[in-house]
Parts: sequence; structure tokens; C-alpha cells
Amino acid sequence: MINRDKRGTLKLLGLSPLAFPSVRLLSAEAALTRIAFGSCMHQDKPQLIWDAVLASSPELFVFLGDNIYGDSDDPVELAKQYQKLAAQPGFVKLRASTDTIAIWDDHDYGRNDAGSEYPAKEASRQLFHDFWGEPQNSAARSRADGSYSSKIYGPAGQRVQVLMPDLRWNRSPLLTVLGVAAHQVRDAADMGPYMPDPSGNARLLGEDQWNWLEAEFNKPAEVRIFSSSIQVLANFTGWETWANFPVERDRLLRLLDSASDSINLIISGDVHWCEYSLLQRAGNVFAHAELTSSGLTETWDKISPNRHRVGQAFAVPNFGLIEIDWSGSHPTLQLSVRNESSALLIQHTYPI
Repeated sequence: MINRDKRGTLKLLGLSPLAFPSVRLLSAEAALTRIAFGSCMHQDKPQLIWDAVLASSPELFVFLGDNIYGDSDDPVELAKQYQKLAAQPGFVKLRASTDTIAIWDDHDYGRNDAGSEYPAKEASRQLFHDFWGEPQNSAARSRADGSYSSKIYGPAGQRVQVLMPDLRWNRSPLLTVLGVAAHQVRDAADMGPYMPDPSGNARLLGEDQWNWLEAEFNKPAEVRIFSSSIQVLANFTGWETWANFPVERDRLLRLLDSASDSINLIISGDVHWCEYSLLQRAGNVFAHAELTSSGLTETWDKISPNRHRVGQAFAVPNFGLIEIDWSGSHPTLQLSVRNESSALLIQHTYPI
């Protein structure tokens, strides 16, 4: 189905090459001070959020998955959805003025709640990276176990590392509650059908990706941002979260515990609402923080319980913003979530 021209652009049978918006690359020497992020962006809907995003003047925008709703095993159909996104005026303005990086979640991976079983993941990966401008020699294009990568911005003393794992390629099947009564209880509590898999064999990342991630945490950085397409700290929503894989989640939290040389923040999407979560682990000076922004267009008013939520959750179109203050002896992060009118929904300073 797929051929490549000399530049590596995907050419799909019966379809012209993807129309890529222009991309502005950040200078490696420049210190990052404003990072915006978001998720869950439908290519067929008006994207009214971009005026507010552009007004916040981000230097970097991180897309956290469901960047299109493709939901197809056919790369031709996925490519058509990317073309629709490329034609969105606000999105084109963002790509022209702001560096952008992306991870995928299930709907741009290709199938709702899909994991390792998804049959078209290789074609989907190449489409994804072509659209987002990933270099042809990037390891994320060719790794046998997924599409993960990281980037470091800024000079020594002001380095920001953005970690972008792949939570789809190797993911084990989800466990679902059984029986009509069990589903009715979940529905009444605004919870999804999934349940934790205590098996030591249930995986999100795969061992090679874990080895890569642990090596990345050993690289020097003053701020580390762990970008997760699904929520990490929320416990327990019944939807797709790290809580469904408690062994993997504990391994990640222990890795974050060990990275005491940097300020560590989790950002996430997926759920179609925004919220801020804190988890205090025994022996840690700082609590782990997670800012969830979802969605850029998609909303879901049945907000699930989350015992680690701080304050209120909001089911309106939104984007997240991280403002980094480098003036002190240690960086301070001002975290916020804003709506389409730039109104403030959530605001916290981290670390506490």
C-alpha cells in the first residue's frame, strides 16, 4: 500500500502526499519558559482553542495523543484524517509560530483502546512521524518495540527534558469487569469497564522501552516532563490509565522517586476533562504532580472519581500551560489550564 519518494514522504495509492504545515524549530541554546500542551483533537470539528493557545505565546506545544480521530486499519483513511487536520486554520498558525512535538494515543494509533494487537501499527507509525516532521533517521521510526523518544531543550543549568513514551505498541490486553450488574455499578459511578491487572506479565512499555526510559532519567536535566497519553496518578477511573497496570505504574513511580536531581512533572490527556493530581509517596520530599489537559475539542461530562484530584475537574475544551521561572536557585513551574476564552480553570505552583 505504501511507497516513498526520495524525500521519504508517504505516497498512498490514490491519494496525494500529506500536506504538512510549516514547522519552526527551537534553538538548542534557548531556555524554555512557556510550554503548552493538549490532547483529544477532532479533525472534523471547529478548533476554537487555537486563538487562546497562541495568545499564551508558547515556545513549544506538546500533543499528547488522539491528535486525530482516525480509527481505521487502512493507512489511506488515516492519511485523509491527517490532511483534514493540516487544513485547520488555527492549527496551521500554531505550526508556523511554535515548535510542536507529539505522542500518539489510541485514536491516532488507529483503533479505540488498541494495544499490541493492532495490525496496521507500522504503517500508522510512518504516517504519524511524516505528519509531525520526525527526521527520517530517527530511532522512533524504526525501533522494533515502539515509537518512543525524548528531547532536551536549553543550555546547562536550564535544561528541560521531554520524555515521550509509547503506551500502545507493546500494551497487553485490558481486563474488563464481567457481568451486567458489574457494568451497571460502574456506569452509576461514572466509571469505565476496565480493572487492574495484577499479573507481573501485563505490560505497557516492554522491557526494551523500560531500559531506554531508565537511561533517559540518567541524563542531566533540571526539569523533566513525562508525557503520558493516559493518566498516571488517577486511581481509579475504570478507563485506560496506568492504574490498570499496577506493576508498571509502581515501576514508573519508583523511577520518578529516584530522579531527585530534577523537578519532575507528569502531563497527560485522554479523558476529555482537565484536572490536577498529587500523590505523596513515603520518604519523598515532594509529591508527584500530574496536570491533565483533555480535550482540545472533545469533552465528556461524566467525570470519573480520582482520589488524588486536587480541586475541581472541568469538562470543557482546554489546553495546559507550563511556565518555568529560572530566576531562583531551583526552577519553579507555574501550572495552569485555560479554556477557549483564555479563562483560567486550574492553577498551581510546583514544586510545593
